[in-house]
Amino acid sequence: MTGRRSRDVPSLVAKAREGDARSVARLISLVENGDPALPEVAAAMASHAGRAQVVGLTGAPGVGKSTTTNELVRALREAGDRVGVLAVDPSSPFTGGAILGDRIRMQDHTADSGVYIRSMSSRGQLGGLSAATPQAVRVLEGAGCDVILVETVGVGQAEVEIASLADTTLVLLAPGMGDAIQAVKAGVLEIADVFVINKADRPGADATYRDIQGMLALGERGPGEWRPQVVRAVAAKGEGVDDVVAAIGKHRDWLESTGNLQKRREHRASAEISALALGTLRARIGDLSGGTALPLLAARVANGELDPHAAAAELVAGLSD
Repeated sequence: MTGRRSRDVPSLVAKAREGDARSVARLISLVENGDPALPEVAAAMASHAGRAQVVGLTGAPGVGKSTTTNELVRALREAGDRVGVLAVDPSSPFTGGAILGDRIRMQDHTADSGVYIRSMSSRGQLGGLSAATPQAVRVLEGAGCDVILVETVGVGQAEVEIASLADTTLVLLAPGMGDAIQAVKAGVLEIADVFVINKADRPGADATYRDIQGMLALGERGPGEWRPQVVRAVAAKGEGVDDVVAAIGKHRDWLESTGNLQKRREHRASAEISALALGTLRARIGDLSGGTALPLLAARVANGELDPHAAAAELVAGLSD
């Protein structure tokens, strides 16, 4: 990036704070592209962090995550909240871009200046999120969003990363998809703050509800610990969405009253700092790969002159030189 564009960051942040969607879009693009101006963006947004409620939505493909997100936006806007949506889509193997474009499913809100919707490519990242998602959340916080909805890719059993990002995690299930059993396999029983049985007008909804309640009853919880809520909804008809919003609010109240909200956010910040630090180290190791240090160490290991652990220790020592 040129120095000229870097100097535009304060102006972009100021306009984003005023609700200018194009400025928000440019800031998130800087984040996604790992732009050299990113530290300046982060510094400008730091004082606005921690003010938004971050709600994650995850679940297998076909459970209705985008439809539920769309209806949650509607309910939150009726309550007067400014809403940001980050919909993480699978990435194209050819362009690296998002191939589903969840914004297509949320056309109802495109003319609403109180809603910002962004599709983000996962860019091959496992765990259901994009590597840039945490910093994109900070941009939306800085842009004045009261609630930020983060919808994961929807790949099934690997999507537990959202729990480290969100204040409240919704796990969506649907009758007839074997989701109650999959929930045990995926470990989502541990990450869910609210279970949403969507498409609850279908046969099998009652059985799914009983299965989840039964599994929750087997879990061990100490006094005062949160017991995940189980809510039924038919998002396509707008039914049960108010109950979902109420469950989110109830969880938020519990987080605040127990001090767990601050703990979760400190954990989130810790994970973000670690990821950025590791990214910097990987870049420096990549620079070494282009030099002579790593190839020489690799040759010594291949020839039996040095073991991999000693070589790695020598490489790390070289990073501080």
